[in-house]
Amino acid sequence: MIMASHGVTTGTMTIDDFVLVNTYLIQLYMPLNFLGFVYRQIRQSQTDLEVIFRLLDVEAEIADTPNARALHANGGEVVFDNVTFAYDPRRTILEDVSFVVPTGHTVAIVGLSGAGKSTISSLLFRFYDVSSGHVKIDGQDVRDVTQESLRRAIGIVPQDTALFNETIYYNIAYGDPSASTEQIEQVARLARIHDFVMSTPDGYQTRIGERGLKFSGAEKQRVAIARMILKDPAIMLFDEATAALDVHTEREIQESPRNVSMNRTTLVISHCLSAVVDSDEIIVLDGGRIVERGRHDELLSRGGAYAAMWRKQQESTGLVPEVI
Repeated sequence: MIMASHGVTTGTMTIDDFVLVNTYLIQLYMPLNFLGFVYRQIRQSQTDLEVIFRLLDVEAEIADTPNARALHANGGEVVFDNVTFAYDPRRTILEDVSFVVPTGHTVAIVGLSGAGKSTISSLLFRFYDVSSGHVKIDGQDVRDVTQESLRRAIGIVPQDTALFNETIYYNIAYGDPSASTEQIEQVARLARIHDFVMSTPDGYQTRIGERGLKFSGAEKQRVAIARMILKDPAIMLFDEATAALDVHTEREIQESPRNVSMNRTTLVISHCLSAVVDSDEIIVLDGGRIVERGRHDELLSRGGAYAAMWRKQQESTGLVPEVI
């Protein structure tokens, strides 16, 4: 451009020639600049593909056996038979744990943090295999069935609900994408979130934000409950579903699991005892072992570990005067 400018000043080029040179240069460097951008994108994509292929080449620790069959859930009875498990052989997480969740009953597993409660849900889903013993559903060892059919038979409401930056309708329908609008609204009513949804300007088309940031903790949990009901699993699992909520909200949302788990096989894992008082059986874990079991009133009357936990939690919420 400097040479073209000099040519114009010396009279060897005209203004038209100067504009022509400028146009040629634009046509040259813009594609070159774009080519550089494309090259960087190709290199980054190549790197990402290499990472993906390395990940695909990783052998799964838990795999279906060659003769694995689909799980036939005929009621959803869950049995833990002398289960022992350790993530690291040097430290046992569960030791000789045995219990039964009969079809249509609710069994709660409680205990302090680190007692091994959430490990039970991981073993039920077969994220890990037991070190010894058996985990069975309707008499079928989870190691002998396909993982797909096993996880299709279990619905879970976790402590940290995974919600998408989409509409309420989409997030509930994730439990069954083929569900109709009527089914979506029906499960929302069961989870006691329908009235809240209808109070929003866009109803079921309301976007909930990234990870549900526009919703409160109770509302997110109710969406998760509605999603699980829509899945219609044989077994319902509530894994610390109210752990992150305040006392008032917790008591409101506890009504939803009680309503939807009637006549269903339900396993409740919680360190919050007020969420499990209506369970058919309460199992108390301590250090990976079952130290107590029974109904709420029975355990309180024994004055053992459960009674001590109950008293401490009631004092912390101000429901019982603290004894000094």
